[in-house]
Amino acid sequence: MSAILTTLGLRAAPGQQPPNHASAFLVANWLFAYVLMSTRGSKFRYGIDNNVAPREDLSKYGEAAVQAGKLSRSTLNKLKRQEAAHANAVEGYPLFVAAIILSVLAGVPNETINTIGVWYTASRIAFSLAYSYIESKPLSFLRSVVWWSGNISCITGLVLAGKKL
Repeated sequence: MSAILTTLGLRAAPGQQPPNHASAFLVANWLFAYVLMSTRGSKFRYGIDNNVAPREDLSKYGEAAVQAGKLSRSTLNKLKRQEAAHANAVEGYPLFVAAIILSVLAGVPNETINTIGVWYTASRIAFSLAYSYIESKPLSFLRSVVWWSGNISCITGLVLAGKKL
């Protein structure tokens, strides 16, 4: 466990300062939000991807694909939730960028910056999984909890940076 914490920069090796993984967290979360969360691959596999207007794929072609048997109703609903989770990840990324950059510029300790990065990343992954796979209304509130967790990680970074500036 200690080796994992040291690798993530959450704890320093004896006699050393932990590395700053800010840029790695920025790149990883950009890839997650803009690439991994995208539904383009799934829509392509189901034959409903239209590069001319990809944001309209599910609303324009989804129902016809269900009627034609290309995909099930539950698959269409899941794709819609995944598309919404993707949009949310893209919308939330700028707040994370601001929190990380301001934390670095303000001189927030590396361990703290790395903790914010791990916290945000874990929250975004949990949010995306919850949004994509939870279908019941009572359980959907878990999605809200992890959404807030990610935002609170960013607000924490902004507040800590503000105190140092």
